[in-house]
This record gives sequence, structure tokens and C-alpha cells, in this order.
Amino acid sequence: MAKYDEFLEEIRKALTHPLTEPELKRAIPKKFRHGLDRRLKELEKSGDILQIHGGRYGLAEQMNLVTGKVQGHADGFGFVIPETAGQKDVYIGPPNFREVMHGDRVVCRVEGHRRDGKLEGRVIRVLERAAKTVTGVYQSRGKGGVIVPAQKRVVQDFAVPAGKSMQAKSGEVVVGLITQYPEAHEQPVAEVVERIGYPDDPLVERRVIIRQYELPETFPPVVMKAAEKISEPAEKEYKGRLDLRNEWVVTIDGDDAKDFDDAVSIKTLPTGFELGVHIADVSNYVLPGTALDGAAWERGTSTYFPGAVLPMLPFNLSNNVCSLKPRVDRLTLSAIIKFNRGAEITGYHFTPSVIKSTHRLTYTQVAEILTNPSMSPDNATADNLFIMNGLAKQLFQNRIRVGGLNFDLPEPKITTDEKGEPEKIIRAERNDAHKLIEEFMLSANRCAANFLADAPSLYRVHPSPDPTSVAEFFEFAGRLGYVTSDKLDVKYRLQELLKLAHGHPDEKMINFIMLRHMKQAAYSPNNIGHFGLSFPEYSHFTSPIRRYPDLIIHRLIKEKLKGVERYLDYDGLAEAGLHCSDRERVSEKAERDVVSMLKVRYMAGKEGEEFAGIITGVTSFGIFVEMTELMVEGLVRLVDLHDDYYEYHEKEHMLLGKRHRKIFRLGSPMRIRVKHVDILKKEITLEPADDGGRSARPGGKRGKNTGGGPPARGSRGGGGGGGGRGQGKGFKKRPRRAL
Repeated sequence: MAKYDEFLEEIRKALTHPLTEPELKRAIPKKFRHGLDRRLKELEKSGDILQIHGGRYGLAEQMNLVTGKVQGHADGFGFVIPETAGQKDVYIGPPNFREVMHGDRVVCRVEGHRRDGKLEGRVIRVLERAAKTVTGVYQSRGKGGVIVPAQKRVVQDFAVPAGKSMQAKSGEVVVGLITQYPEAHEQPVAEVVERIGYPDDPLVERRVIIRQYELPETFPPVVMKAAEKISEPAEKEYKGRLDLRNEWVVTIDGDDAKDFDDAVSIKTLPTGFELGVHIADVSNYVLPGTALDGAAWERGTSTYFPGAVLPMLPFNLSNNVCSLKPRVDRLTLSAIIKFNRGAEITGYHFTPSVIKSTHRLTYTQVAEILTNPSMSPDNATADNLFIMNGLAKQLFQNRIRVGGLNFDLPEPKITTDEKGEPEKIIRAERNDAHKLIEEFMLSANRCAANFLADAPSLYRVHPSPDPTSVAEFFEFAGRLGYVTSDKLDVKYRLQELLKLAHGHPDEKMINFIMLRHMKQAAYSPNNIGHFGLSFPEYSHFTSPIRRYPDLIIHRLIKEKLKGVERYLDYDGLAEAGLHCSDRERVSEKAERDVVSMLKVRYMAGKEGEEFAGIITGVTSFGIFVEMTELMVEGLVRLVDLHDDYYEYHEKEHMLLGKRHRKIFRLGSPMRIRVKHVDILKKEITLEPADDGGRSARPGGKRGKNTGGGPPARGSRGGGGGGGGRGQGKGFKKRPRRAL
């Protein structure tokens, strides 16, 4: 990585104007001339330079060029989202957009500005195609046919040549292997390689989403064979491990959890507490370079759907040998952490260990025991849980005191029947037991990062928000009556906003919009800290069954304990960080899409029913409203607001009636009626109920010196439809990914 950056810097110095390869060769130091042709191709692929007419190379940044990924829109246009921080998105109009696909990595030339001031340009080169396959509905056409993509952001239909349809029937969902990508005057082409079924089946719809994101559903035979060979741990494997089999150790997970990767224990010391966080020793079974490791790397993470999971590791590992089942011996890697009475870490150490979990507890059980100790299976468990709960609450307060943010967005829990149809949607419970485990996992992750900080490691980083973006958020919040002092550090201002909104109808909205103004957390060897948690160093250590970065951290810890050289250097960790971050985002998108699909299916047949809702999005074409009770979102189109003509005010997040001055603003309450549910298009169309929606106007200031009551309506509501993570049969407890 360092050598690559050094070479790029020399190229930048030389390219004060476009040069041919021979001219470049003479302009750079001799040590960089070897393999120049190959290196220039690498820089072209990265988008840093571009070859133009006459075989000359120029710097993309000096030629009004932007490198980034295409974000498509169902209406046939799109945007290039720049890779370079600080650059603005570039609009790509319909004529040029037909040459690219959603997700492609491209170079575009900025050619002007639109009326709204946003940049406009055209794609001049595709660096990397995002998709190898297309999933959609097959339609017969003559001797061949077409695949109409299921993903709305892919706007091109794919021609299927005669004899390449696998005898698919019209209306059937298929997977096509792309053999020709879209060009200016050429329709893209694909060959059918899989027939999935018909889209009225929820299990087919789930498989469609899995195919769209190219998620592997099964493990290769060689991987399954390797996994099945792994047997229960034996006494000979316990040598050199800390034996905790006679200690009080418990797992605390969701009611439906099947794979238990973390267990906890507690001891009271004269000076404070000793917390044990014991994590399944996956690295003992999954070794670098093996078939099992390759499969885990490819997935990067487990993907969870309501009622199903695509695991990172085969069943015999994830749900059996590695899972910390009660009352059986299990190999673990333990973080033993000492706290003083103020819940500050005074010391820690890591050690390979063996445990025998005393109890398999659920969040519900623990919450009940904390309320009523008589519900405990024994006195030791009740006593220890009370000690743990007290420690966890202190840890939380300490984290908040140093600027940590506590987002509390409610999430839906979806249960499904055997056919995959949604049975009910409820608000997922989050009690003290959830918070207890979360704080303990955060502490163990902090210690892991600190332990490995003496050499290259893999961190979970969260950049500080962009100053312009966060200033816009404070301005928006201020217009709603939420006023904070600009003399405070940004993280404390954000904290103050969360406190001001707590317990009011605006709380979800403030949480959601604040999150939208945050940058994404990612994995990187470049430790810039974790803004949201306010930790100077942080890694993921506690979930190696379902996250590959945690498996890397386990290997690095064990190597340091043995005093051997780490198996990954900085460059290897950088590659792993990019790969794991990408796999995490793909997995999250697939999870969201499945949840959205199930929500639409759940609403089928509810046309004509009325619900109370909150406006969660305002656009130039309509209003998104989330039905409060169901946590399901739909769209009220502008054409269905019959009482007036409405103007869209982007900065105010509102629609304003020209005649009656009625306001539909983000966060406002609105009673709606379900107008139409389209399962195939995955759309819920709403309309105002009889009262046409309630007007909401901005309120007065709210701050430390203003009174108590809620701010006047006009605030905005929370999360967009389908954004939550659903749960169902076999759904594993998982710490929130925003961390």
C-alpha cells in the first residue's frame, strides 16, 4: 500500500499536463520505471488516471472527472456517487444512463449544472461491472425472450437469445448470466441459467433477493465435508487452556437463537469486579488457507432473514461444535477484564479457555429475574445478574459521559409461517438484558483493539461526520425547536439533541435523521477511532461465528499470545477491511429488501383499512408514511392530495399547500388509508383518510432554558419502510451493526 501511494504521488508530480507513456517514463525516478505499463493499468483501473486521445495519460482530478459507483433510479436516470470524500454526486441523464447499470464503478465527466445547482455529467468509462447475473421475470418474445429485472434500479431489459431460456415460461422468475452488457445502441443480453419459480411465492421472492445480491446459499461439497469431519472437543485439546468448566458462566441470547457465540461470567473483587467475556474459539477450527476459511471469507458475514439465515459457517460449526451450548464443554477465547467500583477498566488479559455454560438464558428470562429474583433457576444466577446489571448501567453512563451516542430506533420483529408468509409484525423488545450484553461486548471489543494496537490490526472505525452535513442537521433541528449551543463539541451537541427529543413523538425522527447525517462504520487497519461510541480504538472480537473480521482478530490475538508474527500485514488487513465492509453492506441491503418484501405481503388484503401514521419522508412526488402500529411504510402520491396544489420545500422537508397553506412535514402525524398493495412491484400505495391529513406547523424553541412540554408539531418522523432488521424462527441475537 505504501509503495503504491509513493508511485501514485510521483505520477501526480509528473502529470502537470497529459503525457504519453515514454514521456512519463522519462519524467519519473528510475526506481519507478520497472513494470510501468502494468502499473499505469492499475492506476487506470483505480480511476486515478485516464488515457485520453493520442495515448496520453492525465490525472482524473485535473480533467473534471469523477470516479465512483452508479446509483440507479427506476425512472431511467442515476447518479455517480464519488469515491473521494467531499465531492458532490453527479447526475447522469437517461440517454447516457442506459449504457451503465446500478452498482457499476465508473468514470464520469462533469459537464455542467442542473437548474437546481447540482452537477450533471456523462459516464465516459466503465471501470468495473457490479453484476455478473440478472434476476427477473422472463417474458417470451418470438423464438427468444427478455428478462425484466426484479431490481427497480436496473432499468434495462435483457434479451435472451433463442435456445438460451432453459424452457422458462412467461411470468417465471429466472436468473440470467450476463453475456453482453448494455451499450449506447445495444440491448444487454443474458442466458437463463436458473429457473426459480413464480413471484407469488414468498420463498421464491426471498430467493430472488438472494440472487440479486449474489449471496451464496449453499456450501461447496469440499467445505461441507471439512465441516462434518470436525468433532466435539476432547480432553486432550484442553491442555494450555484456562479451565473454567466449574465456574458460573451463562449465555444470554434471544428466545429463538440457535448459535451461541458469547458467554459471560462475573466475580466481585475487593477493588471492583472481574468480568469474563468468553467467545467461541472459531479460529481453532477454521484455519487460514483452508476450504472452510475460503467459504467464510467469501461470505464475510452471516445474513439473517425472518425465519431463515445464510450462515457464514456450515451448520456443524455454527450451531454445534462452536456454539456455546449449555452443560457441554466448549473451546473459547476469553477476555478477563477488571473494573474498579466506578466501572473503569483497570486491567485485562486474553487467554484460550474451556467452559461449560451453566445456563442458556434468554433476554426475556434475564429481564424477569432482574424484576423478580424468584424466577431465577438458582440463587447464584440471580445474585450475579444483579451485579452484572449494575456494572452495565455504570458502563453505559461512562460511555455517555465521554460523548458516546445512544441511538434507540425501534425495530420490527416479523414472524413467518412454514410457507414463509408473514404472520405478524410487532415492535422488537429491548430491555435491560439486551443493554447488559451490549455493554459487556463493547468492553471486550475495546480491550481487543487495545491489546493489538502495538502492530497492524483491523479496527472497526467510524469517521466523524462531515462538518457541512452535521451543520445542516443542527439547522434543521433548530427549525423544529430543538436548540443546542454551538459552543459544545459536536458529539455533545448531538447527545443533547437526543436528550431533548427523548420521550416525545419526535424522538424516532431525530434518531433517524441524525443517523442519516453520520458516516458509515467500516473495517480498516487505519485507526481513526469510533465517533459514535467515542472510543479511541475499537475492534470486533465477540462474534466470530457470524463475522469474518472477528475471526481475524481472534487469530491476531492468539498469535500475539504465542509471540509469533501476525499472518496479515497492513496491506493484507486493508484488503480484508475493504472486503468485509463491502460484504456487510451487501448483506444488510439483502436483509432490508426481504423485510420490505414481507411487509408488503403482510399488507395484502388490507386495502381500505385506516391507520395512524407518521410522515417519514417528503419528496417532490409524494409523502412516505409509516403506519405506527405496524412499522410498515407506504407512499401517498402527490396526485392523491386532492384538496390543493402543493409545493415541495426540500430544506424544510415539507410540502406546502399553495391555497390553504396546509403543511405536510417530516415527522408530522397523518392518518392514512391503504389504497393499493402491489406484491409484484413491492409497493404500498396510501391515501389520506377522510380528514386529508393534519396540518403541522413549526413550534417554538426548545433548549435548556425553555420549558418542558413537547415542541410544536412539524418535527419529522423516523425510519424509512423496511429499514429495520426482522426476526423470526431461528433468528439469532446480534448487536446492532451501526456499532
